[in-house]
Amino acid sequence: MSGVSVAVSSWKEPETTTSATGTKAQQKPIQQQPQASAPMGGVMGSLRVIELQLVAFIMVFSASGLVPILDLIFPAFASVYLLLLSRLAFPAHGSTMAGSEEIFQGSKLFRLYVVLGTTIGLFLPLAYVLGGFARGDDHAVRSATPHLFLLSFQILTENIISGLSLFSPPVRALVPLLYTVRRIYIIINWIFDVWLNKTLPANAQLKDVAWLWFGKGLAVANLAYFSINLFGFLIPQFLPRAFERYFKERNEIHSKMAEHKRSAAMNKAQSTPTESKKAD
Repeated sequence: MSGVSVAVSSWKEPETTTSATGTKAQQKPIQQQPQASAPMGGVMGSLRVIELQLVAFIMVFSASGLVPILDLIFPAFASVYLLLLSRLAFPAHGSTMAGSEEIFQGSKLFRLYVVLGTTIGLFLPLAYVLGGFARGDDHAVRSATPHLFLLSFQILTENIISGLSLFSPPVRALVPLLYTVRRIYIIINWIFDVWLNKTLPANAQLKDVAWLWFGKGLAVANLAYFSINLFGFLIPQFLPRAFERYFKERNEIHSKMAEHKRSAAMNKAQSTPTESKKAD
């Protein structure tokens, strides 16, 4: 998550492989077609299988009144802003293929880091909320639900954008950046709720004490992970690579256009004397 569903994709054969005949070169895109149509890997490698469940969670969270109005509005604001960026600031190049190349190629250690983030950021908070419902702990449910709501929207947005050629690499990289910044503020509020605003009676049972400390530890773990993800990966590594790829593609397109114009001008200049001689 947080860009990993966009950044990490399944391994592909290098495009620099040379073929002995033209027939083999034509067969290569056909062999890679299933990989391009498959969901982007990483955080949510195969997340499209549970996207409908995420939509269901979003609808339930929205209708439950557990998500503040500002967080309900944020996905709409982010979507409109990203559409404006894709049209006005960073339009996609005509040669860019959606999902044709990952922005960030992660190693096995990085993928392990991604799995850890998926567990800390999605599965454990979801278990915490469901456990809160089962225990009648409205405080726990209300504290963690906004984070889960925005994370679900982020995952859906990343998966949708990664499959559309309308969005350029910088726009795709800004999705996890925007959502992560907002969620860090929400997680800080979560920490205040579970650490300062929730107490247990002196004769509390062991399971209640364990549940309380599970919520406290989970909130701190989410803040630590997503802070590291934002300041150690998204800003210094993921975002610069997205811009580098975008401007590299743009410069290549401009160079080809300029070369095409020069060739056309040279051909026109060479054809003019020939036509004048024929006229004589």
